[in-house]
Amino acid sequence: MSTGSTQPFRPAGTAALAASTSSANVALKGGGTTVLVYNSSAATAFFQLGAASGLSASQASTPVPAGARMLVEAGPFVTYAAAILAAGTGTVYFTIGDGDTY
Repeated sequence: MSTGSTQPFRPAGTAALAASTSSANVALKGGGTTVLVYNSSAATAFFQLGAASGLSASQASTPVPAGARMLVEAGPFVTYAAAILAAGTGTVYFTIGDGDTY
């Protein structure tokens, strides 16, 4: 791969997290080093990635606006995701895979 080239995102699996104003977590499905986070809720979601089953998120975690997505380089050891919403309830999707462009 040449310098400056991009690799399209290749998804390996998606985990749906039922989110609310209390932190919840989910095991990621599949493998890879990149995570696509899609916030399908009507409120800002805050998320955290890690390797522990007790992972939690807070409103100081990384925000994703309502209806938005974010592609994050997470590394090979990320196996869990956590999220919390600013208000209400909704679903946050975490798709793990490889690539740097969505």
